[in-house]
Amino acid sequence: MENTHANRLIVLDTETTGLSTKDGNRILEIGCVELIDRRLTGNNFHIYINPQRDSEEGALRVHGITTEFLADKPLFSQIAQTFIDYIRGAELIIHNAPFDVGFLNYELVDLLNFPPIESICTVFDTLADAKKRHPSQRNNLDALCKRYNVDNAHRELHGALLDAQILADVFLAMTGGQFSLMNENIIAETNATNSNEIVIRTLGNRAPLPILRCTEEELQTHEARLATIKECLWLSN
Repeated sequence: MENTHANRLIVLDTETTGLSTKDGNRILEIGCVELIDRRLTGNNFHIYINPQRDSEEGALRVHGITTEFLADKPLFSQIAQTFIDYIRGAELIIHNAPFDVGFLNYELVDLLNFPPIESICTVFDTLADAKKRHPSQRNNLDALCKRYNVDNAHRELHGALLDAQILADVFLAMTGGQFSLMNENIIAETNATNSNEIVIRTLGNRAPLPILRCTEEELQTHEARLATIKECLWLSN
């Protein structure tokens, strides 16, 4: 059954046997996290795949997924249609999208004669977006977690589903300040009616971030100050 919700996002990550398809490297894990209207649904997609080859030494150090573990897992050809049906019509959210899309198209197009990813769904590259927002800074996933206060302390080795979950948090924070709803305690609360303070709860057990509203007296003082400025851009209209 296909998913056709107009505001459906799929945060996707893969793990591979190496860095380049030119060397015959393959996908060995796919992890996807679904968001509808920027809310996590729990309708995720996660699968290990037998790549029919060993991982390169450097890749194995990154993901820790052994050839022996993957020996009884399905081949990509056996899960390809299920994967396509899951992502069809969605917008894929991927960090360094050319890498993952390149591997997916290698599996789908080059090896199986399926249509390319770009004809199935659209793709949003969070790395390219982060570089525009934060030029001349590190923008890998760990750096973005630190910048946007996303907890990745439990991430020792890379894993496709775990990285997709972390990227979902980063994406929501980076593109609108809305954090993941994986933890049902992540809510915005308004204090007592007579209070001027709003508390916003963020991820995990972090301390609440207070935001203070101006009092009526402070607003009047601000307006009076603006009135003394002859060429105030705020009042030019």
